[in-house]
Amino acid sequence: MTNDLVADLLPLLSAEAAAEAQACGSDPRDLEQSVVLRLLERLETHGPPLAPEDWLRRAVRAESRRTRRTARRERPYTGDPADPAAPTPEQRVLATARRRALRDAVARLPGRCPRLLQALLSPQDLTYREIAGELGISQGSLGPERSRCLGCLRRLLTPEVARREARG
Repeated sequence: MTNDLVADLLPLLSAEAAAEAQACGSDPRDLEQSVVLRLLERLETHGPPLAPEDWLRRAVRAESRRTRRTARRERPYTGDPADPAAPTPEQRVLATARRRALRDAVARLPGRCPRLLQALLSPQDLTYREIAGELGISQGSLGPERSRCLGCLRRLLTPEVARREARG
């Protein structure tokens, strides 16, 4: 009886699932599988529905709504959590500490070096003309000024880097 009912409903199920699948952004076979599972659970607990075709149509629509609701709420991972190339929590903490040390060293630089390096490293990707206008200096002096500032930054960071590295 169970196998006959499922076999009799399969053509209707395929048609209903194909009609609803596009609306919910799902594969029709996934909808079919979900509804067949619901039907088998229903048959086990309550027996066959009184109007199997109507029950099937309602079940397909309900499953389609559930799929749409789930798709709205779930967000895919941006990367594979098991990806060995993805940074570990320890690596993220170390990277954050390095960025903080760099920002602190830039803040300790003399003159207009902090503002120049912050403008150069800005996420807004400013052009040399925009940086020169912002700092009130000529565009031609940005290169030599940047070079001097980076030299100062290198001298500031050398003791900190050498202190952290293991020697020998």
